[in-house]
Amino acid sequence: MPEIGEKAPDVELVDTELKKVKISDFKGKIVILAFYPAAFTSVCTKEMCNFRDSLAKFNKFNAQVLGISVDPPFSNKAFKEANKLNFPVLSDYRRDAVKTYGVDMEFPPLPGYVIAKRAVFVIDKEGRIAYKWVSEDLGKEPSYEEIEKVVSKLNS
Repeated sequence: MPEIGEKAPDVELVDTELKKVKISDFKGKIVILAFYPAAFTSVCTKEMCNFRDSLAKFNKFNAQVLGISVDPPFSNKAFKEANKLNFPVLSDYRRDAVKTYGVDMEFPPLPGYVIAKRAVFVIDKEGRIAYKWVSEDLGKEPSYEEIEKVVSKLNS
């Protein structure tokens, strides 16, 4: 798992239009990686909608939110459209990002099925981890206020 101050691992994922996206594509911006366990679940929907509703604040800080799950891009597209998410939602269908960032976990009711832990990493403009929050509790949301403070500080 990358630690604060380390270079953020670069991974290539696909967006809801099946276009390849790398984390490094956003170099020069503050990037908020928001890993979520599964589209259309109540807590994930609430979390991604909170990021959607905070996007205007993040935009003024030149920050980019990226939602990431192991769901297929087709499910992510339906999830994005249903919730009017105004930021890229990326599919980690090969589980590369969740393993690289150390946020992979087996979903207890389905042995062998790997999902993302709920986690947030903020990457500074130079591509280093400036903040990380990882929860073992799939029902727990991050502190949006704390993330906003970190992003604001990085932009000053």
